[in-house]
Amino acid sequence: MFTTEFLDLPPLAGATGSVTLPGSKSISNRVLLLAALCDGVTCIHDLLDSDDTRVMLTALRQMGCRIVQNGTELQVTGLGGKLNPPGSGATTVTPLFLGNAGTAMRPLTAALAVLGGGFELGGVPRMHERPIGDLVDALRQLGCTIDYLGNAGFPPLRIGRPTLNLSEPIRVRGDVSSQFLTALLMALPLVARENIVIDVVGELISRPYIEITLNLLARFGVMVERDGWQRFTITAGSKFTSPGHLHVEADASSASYFVALGAIAIGMHGHGAGDGGITIQGVGADSIQGDIRFVDAARDMGARVESGPNWLKVRRGVWPLRAIDIDCNHIPDAAMTLAVMALYADGTSTLRNIASWRVKETDRIAAMTTGLRKLGATVEEGADFLQITPPQSPAHWKPASIPTYDDHRIAMCFSLAAFNPAELPVRIEDPQCVAKTFPEYFETLLSVSHPVPGKIPVLCMDGPTASGKGTLAAAVAARLGYHFLDSGSLYRITALAAAQAGLALEIANQERIVDVLRTLDIRFQGSKILLSDVDVSDAIRTEEAGLNASKVSAFPMVREALVEFQRSFRKLPGLVADGRDMGTVIFPDAPLKVFLTASAACRAERRYKQLILKGIPVILDNLLADLEARDARDTTRMIAPLKPAEDAKLLDNSELTVEQSVNIVLDWWQGKQPFGKI
Repeated sequence: MFTTEFLDLPPLAGATGSVTLPGSKSISNRVLLLAALCDGVTCIHDLLDSDDTRVMLTALRQMGCRIVQNGTELQVTGLGGKLNPPGSGATTVTPLFLGNAGTAMRPLTAALAVLGGGFELGGVPRMHERPIGDLVDALRQLGCTIDYLGNAGFPPLRIGRPTLNLSEPIRVRGDVSSQFLTALLMALPLVARENIVIDVVGELISRPYIEITLNLLARFGVMVERDGWQRFTITAGSKFTSPGHLHVEADASSASYFVALGAIAIGMHGHGAGDGGITIQGVGADSIQGDIRFVDAARDMGARVESGPNWLKVRRGVWPLRAIDIDCNHIPDAAMTLAVMALYADGTSTLRNIASWRVKETDRIAAMTTGLRKLGATVEEGADFLQITPPQSPAHWKPASIPTYDDHRIAMCFSLAAFNPAELPVRIEDPQCVAKTFPEYFETLLSVSHPVPGKIPVLCMDGPTASGKGTLAAAVAARLGYHFLDSGSLYRITALAAAQAGLALEIANQERIVDVLRTLDIRFQGSKILLSDVDVSDAIRTEEAGLNASKVSAFPMVREALVEFQRSFRKLPGLVADGRDMGTVIFPDAPLKVFLTASAACRAERRYKQLILKGIPVILDNLLADLEARDARDTTRMIAPLKPAEDAKLLDNSELTVEQSVNIVLDWWQGKQPFGKI
């Protein structure tokens, strides 16, 4: 998962391949709570692992629920409708932190209120801005005791012990959030000693999410009678029972990004990857999630979609996409993806009935308006609609840094703008916010995406021996979320792999050594070097490894093969390459080249301190003499002598900390970006 301050996506041209989606957040948290409330043990398969499910699991354990992870299966032993939090007592109050998870806050509020309190429910600041007053009002009608600990109508809440009266219908508003009704439907079977009637006041929005709730209630043995969408009756004697095993569908809302990807990206620039399409595993036409109907909207815009029981395949069809005018009540979350697809349409698109966007993780109408305008679209927003006119031509697109407001869906939606016809980069601020529902989203997106040729950015770090270029490059790569290449280790790794293959390190074997080299799977993770997932960091840093590296570096075929091998590390979203000749020979087109110029005396002093800390005896004067000799050899060698590239920036780090050097390089890099600093 990207944990950087921002993620710069270079221009993307096409996409092909298959993606497997994580489990549905809406289903996962509903299933977790129902499994915790019922009788028996429930084995849950394919549960979403995300911020929202983690806070739910923590809360359930605090309520006294036994939860055991067994490989990919989660075993939940239900409470049988009775709470037993550790350390509970007559005056004990158990605090539950629920982050920004509405699918945890609303249902837990209702369940705990009817079972008998002793809990305080809170979350992040944004959660304390998300309305819950209509649910609290409904629960108070029953005799539940709920107090606001901050602003009335919003979390945090304190839940006390109820005096229940279930004889009258319970009234709850349906036009703010369907989660209020879902919360009541999931909680009231716990106390259904008689028929319980829920009347919905106003139009019920997001009805497909209520269908998910009703479907899952039935899986746990509770049938709810429905009179249209205005009255719901829970029959007397209802009781939750475990279904035994339950598989969580992949998230249909998350599928929307890859449905859109298939519709906009394939061969769009004429140098993409043909017409292979995007295959989405884990969700299909028979999904119980309402957001699967996003597929119908995508088809209306021109996408070609095939579907099966647990898969979708999407190809680009009509281009440009057709503009759309649509009521989005049935796909409230997935509809956000339509707003970005509208950037690629042939006219003005209108998304209606989206008032619920205003009370989500952020005000999504305002957030989408801001981002779309930054990209060059003309946008009109209203209380419950968005009207989007795309940029008139590629020349009217703008490079944009997109604020995400700690909202996962904003980040995922706007990643699709990287496929713009102007071939401009897009910056996503705070990319780690996708951890709420899809922690590996960006890795998944990039795994099937193809860059515009020559547009993957490379930063080169060069300099003399012991100048700290490796340390600097690794730190810069970590800050940008880019791949890292420690080119100086490649001869050592090649020699090690050749020896492991039983090859003598002789020039007669150079062709066979090259064959071995071309099969190597090498990854750099900070200070670790992995060869086929085995850590070889120590193995290649021995004196013997150094001697062997010197042998293979003298083989012309190996040197030539390593040039192309190093270039193969240029992968999405970008690369920071450390080593000699990076900016002059390997990546001469790199947009930023840095050449370190620390003095030999300073470098010797650093190396001396490093070796002493490791317990290795060394003489400073000898280190200095050795470095000066190596500098002389490197700068006067016949092939690729060590020197700065003509367009390199010189960085004397003699008096700088690593952090100071990193900040200087990042400042230079920001200066080269079309959207500048955030």
